[in-house]
Amino acid sequence: MSQITAQLSSQLSGLARPPASRCPPALVAVAHGSRDPGALRTAKALLARVHALRPDVPVRLGHIELNEPPLDDTLAALRGEAVLVPLLLGRGYHVKQDLPQALARAPHLQGRIAAPLGPHPLLAEALHARLVEAGYRHGHRTSPRSAVILAAAGSRDPDSARDTDQAAALLSARLGGIPVLPAFASAGGATVADSVRVLTSRGHHRIALASYFTAPGRFATETAAAAPWLTAAPLGAHPAMARLVLDRYDQALAAHAGQGDSLRLATL
Repeated sequence: MSQITAQLSSQLSGLARPPASRCPPALVAVAHGSRDPGALRTAKALLARVHALRPDVPVRLGHIELNEPPLDDTLAALRGEAVLVPLLLGRGYHVKQDLPQALARAPHLQGRIAAPLGPHPLLAEALHARLVEAGYRHGHRTSPRSAVILAAAGSRDPDSARDTDQAAALLSARLGGIPVLPAFASAGGATVADSVRVLTSRGHHRIALASYFTAPGRFATETAAAAPWLTAAPLGAHPAMARLVLDRYDQALAAHAGQGDSLRLATL
């Protein structure tokens, strides 16, 4: 009897033991890609910060174009679950079309797509820090003629334009009310020169440029060349960027878990 009791106790303790924790889904950071060699270095530096914050999360890099590794190759090498986190700053063609199509070409994965990085207060924090690094010191009360241009890539997607407008509003609030106008490197929106003319006509003569780009590249270089005063560096591997990448990853996982809970409740 005592032997049977011991066996039962052993079996029950095995049932009660929590399952071994499984590896979290891979975080696949999706960069656009650029011929500028600084772009790849920046992406790797940013992901090193992400890994340092959450060493338990597998972190991978994939590019939409121009750089190695291509996103398709990164996804092909993975198994299990993956969350694609676009290192992009608004909703546009890449987020809405390229990423879902890439996942469709990887049916072996359980994949989901996180929201793009912008707009978000953490981006405003990083933009502010880059402006300060470039020498921007003036608050609205001490220099009412100061203003900032938020230079972005641009997109024909109206959602992307709205996202950039919201990012400009967040940066303006972070700067204490300094006017911030968007300008675009492509897609037919207002250029840096256009925004300079608007701000100058309103009496603003100390106009800084905030680079709303995740990494160096052609658009960042072109918009910087048109700046009338100081130009901040792209967002790059700022610590706030690493926190934001993980925030988007966690949000995507939480949304997926919520959908699963809803499905389970619906079957009860």
